[in-house]
Amino acid sequence: MIQSSAAGVLCLLEDSDVVLKQYALTTLNSLVPHFWAEISEHIAHIESLYESTSLNDQSKFTAALLASKVYYYLGEYDEALSFALGAGPAFQAESNVQGSEEYVETVISKAIDHYILVRNEQEGANKDKVDPKLQFIIEGIFDRCVQQREYKQAIGIALESRRLDIISKIFEETKEVPLLSYAMDAVLETNFSLSYRDQVLKFLYPLFPHPSSSDGAKHAHTLTRLLVTLDDPSLVVSLLVSLIPNDTLLAYQFGFDFVGAAPQDFLESLRNTLPQGEDDDTKAIYIKFKSILTGQDSVKLYLQFLKQNNHVDLLILKHTKDVLESRSSIYHTALTLQNAFMHAGTTSDVFLRDNLEWLGLASNWSKFSATAGLGVIHKGYFEQGMTILGPYLPQPGGESNIAGAAYSEGGALYALGLINAGCDTAVTTYLRDALKAAQGEVVQHGAALGLGVAAMGSKNMEIFEDLKTTLFMDSAVAGEASGYAMGLVMLGTAAGEAVEEMLTYARETQHEKIIRALAVGIAFIYYGRQEQADETVKILIADKDPLLRYGGVYTLALAYSGTANNDAVRKLLHIAVSDTSDDVRRAAVTSLAFLLFKTPAQVPRIVQLLSESYNPHVRCGATLALGIACAGTGMQEAVEILEPMTKDGVDFVRQGAFIALGMVLVQQSESASPSTSATRALYKKVVGDKHEDPVARFGAAIGQGLIDAGGRNVTISLQSYAGSQNANAIVGTVLFCQFWYWYPLAHAVCLAFEPTAIIGITGDLKVPKFEFVSNAKPSTFAYPAPTKQPKKEQVAKVATAVLSTTAKAKAREKKKAAEEGNEEEATPAPEDVEMETSESPKQGDISPLNGSISNLDDDNTSKPSATKKKEPPTENKSNFTRVTPPQMSHITFSPDSRYVPVRPVSLTESTTSRKGRSASLFSEASHTRYGGGGGIIVLADTKPEEDAEYILLEPEPEAPVVDDAMETDAPAAAQPTGIHIALDENAPEADVPPAFEYPFGNDS
Repeated sequence: MIQSSAAGVLCLLEDSDVVLKQYALTTLNSLVPHFWAEISEHIAHIESLYESTSLNDQSKFTAALLASKVYYYLGEYDEALSFALGAGPAFQAESNVQGSEEYVETVISKAIDHYILVRNEQEGANKDKVDPKLQFIIEGIFDRCVQQREYKQAIGIALESRRLDIISKIFEETKEVPLLSYAMDAVLETNFSLSYRDQVLKFLYPLFPHPSSSDGAKHAHTLTRLLVTLDDPSLVVSLLVSLIPNDTLLAYQFGFDFVGAAPQDFLESLRNTLPQGEDDDTKAIYIKFKSILTGQDSVKLYLQFLKQNNHVDLLILKHTKDVLESRSSIYHTALTLQNAFMHAGTTSDVFLRDNLEWLGLASNWSKFSATAGLGVIHKGYFEQGMTILGPYLPQPGGESNIAGAAYSEGGALYALGLINAGCDTAVTTYLRDALKAAQGEVVQHGAALGLGVAAMGSKNMEIFEDLKTTLFMDSAVAGEASGYAMGLVMLGTAAGEAVEEMLTYARETQHEKIIRALAVGIAFIYYGRQEQADETVKILIADKDPLLRYGGVYTLALAYSGTANNDAVRKLLHIAVSDTSDDVRRAAVTSLAFLLFKTPAQVPRIVQLLSESYNPHVRCGATLALGIACAGTGMQEAVEILEPMTKDGVDFVRQGAFIALGMVLVQQSESASPSTSATRALYKKVVGDKHEDPVARFGAAIGQGLIDAGGRNVTISLQSYAGSQNANAIVGTVLFCQFWYWYPLAHAVCLAFEPTAIIGITGDLKVPKFEFVSNAKPSTFAYPAPTKQPKKEQVAKVATAVLSTTAKAKAREKKKAAEEGNEEEATPAPEDVEMETSESPKQGDISPLNGSISNLDDDNTSKPSATKKKEPPTENKSNFTRVTPPQMSHITFSPDSRYVPVRPVSLTESTTSRKGRSASLFSEASHTRYGGGGGIIVLADTKPEEDAEYILLEPEPEAPVVDDAMETDAPAAAQPTGIHIALDENAPEADVPPAFEYPFGNDS
């Protein structure tokens, strides 16, 4: 029988008989889903029954459960939780009742949220201060998660409620190290404070098993990331001391990994903290390890890799040069940047050597950019940086008085900083002296930029004071560079005094260039500082000056970079649609990339609507956000948004789309990303279209440079090989985004170029010859096919037209000649309509003689069509060759290989090789999102008794070969020759250097 009302049962609640009341409460519990509205009118009486002393405990629990359900249906979840806690065993039993799942899940979710709130308010206070009833439910949740092997859920709740003992308990039970990695990823990439983050990492670190090369050091990547994040050299020293001398190779591997992931100040403090060694053997090991930590060995190996594997397609550059008007400043700069990006780190200046006339057309700031481009091309060649740039650097006697020389001198100083970025060389002293000695603002500009890049993250207060002195000269050009450089030097320090000085001067000066540079410089200072930047962000974003709000946007993005912080994302989205300044709105959309680059799949969904905004600046910001966050992924969702934007009606939106496509599709093969060839064809078309807007053609040229960056051997990545944030890359990309205002800042994107290779080295830092296997088809990760030389079109000859009257006349003449017996002298009539050409018809052409295809080339009809050769499923690759990030997970070493890596090659190797239940449990491990791994890998030699064969790297710079007939005091290293643009041509000539020089212009 269907019940239509609960009135009868509700009347029993008023009865004096306790048994009837108990019956009524039990019955009403099952009727709540249908009659909760009717029962809610008696909620006060039900609550009084819960507090009554006449009922037994079981009846009280039932009354509390009934009240909780009623409040649940009323939407009063706090009250529902309160009475559910009072229900005790009755609520626990309710979880097994069919139909109550939604109610139970909601109350449990509310209980977890309340428990987390209470624990956070108490800042990890003793659990006894929490309501015991709530504690009982939470403990039951933890126990149930462990029983059902839902470890990740338990770890997530434990982290948010600051119950680190639960993580320890789970690990002791499972001994699954990937759970520790999951906990580390969770605390690094969610909205936890810096202090709590460090507390969790310090708690997790002792739980990790001690790394050893004998078991493959499976978690070396995770440990590297953890130690770099903690920024505690003492922990690193204790680890290294435990490895040396018994596991020296693994210690060296950690050294190379730290160089790729840690800032300069961390490496310097680590070098200063390391012991000297107890005996000769350990002393030699520590000396070599300290040498590794300078970063110079890494830079040398990557430099040699880029030089030996250079696959630049010079025909692309030649086409761009031929179609762009060289006398136009924007086009000259576009080709300069394209050439610099394509040859970044390769030290190949063949294009410049072959196009000296074009190079000589550079003037003023184009000359500055062209000279700075040498720094991108020779990036990492710190040993010869001064030699290469020597002819262009300011001379000891002071700045040249030749018109235009200041631009090459300033550009050379900027280039010197780019060459030495991350190399820990003494060039900063030279740049400081150059900055102090410089009189002109152009040279000061180049010296300040170079000094900022070379001393990035050094926290050197002397350099900061030098830059501040230049800033206070109030020169717009020099002050702009000083503003950026001050932030670079103090990167990530959150130095309040420095920020206060910069902010005060930004409000006093009238130069927009200086204000904007100081605002971005403040953003650099708060890099990675999260909540410590909140107060400054609030001040900047609320300022009436849009230039300071612009800096506030970048401060927010860099402070929370890589965290995907929900509050930061929400603020940026609000600014993107509400700010009155187009520049601020564009920057807000672009800055989303710096928050979300670790989860690039989210970005297309977030910026989809913004890419369709009515405001072109917002659309432009969406293009750069997609390009930066999805760089190197080839993500089709991003490409599908960007491709229509290449046809946008606004030129700078098209520019942004072209640049972003180059970032997304860098190192993508045709088989991996079908859009690659179409994008390359689009670049060629747009660059060559004289009717296209110059701004869009500029973007297409830059896109061409980025898609083939570094000789096609680098990717654009904001993460290190170990999966940690790459500060240099993030800062370089932010500077690149400022090309909107100042083209020379575009060179800084080379700081985000990450060589993609497997460079195996021995303990002696030599590069042995060996092969490994790529378990993928060669075409999947192959280099793009080189551009073919355009063929000269041959005009086909057409058959001679013969009029009918002419044919009749010749026929009569032939007949007459035949009658006279002179047929041999007559011209055959059929030949009158033959084609006047000796060329045979092309395949598929119809013969002009008979309208058929019977007279085609014999080769085309006699030979059967060649069958396509089947592509092998794997490929053997040799050491010191390109391996792209997606390819890393396909790399394996042969079991009988002589050389074995001391740690996994790929970040995903530990999950793909695991078997049994662990494989299913961790196959979706969070750290698989990183396309990292590879890089410099230290190898263990399993057959040291056999002779080894090594790859010949270029030797140390030698003196150039000088012809015996030449009598000149040539310098020890190769130097450019020709007329130096900074010298007076009428002055006595100096000794001519033996090689070659780039004559940017003739100043006579």
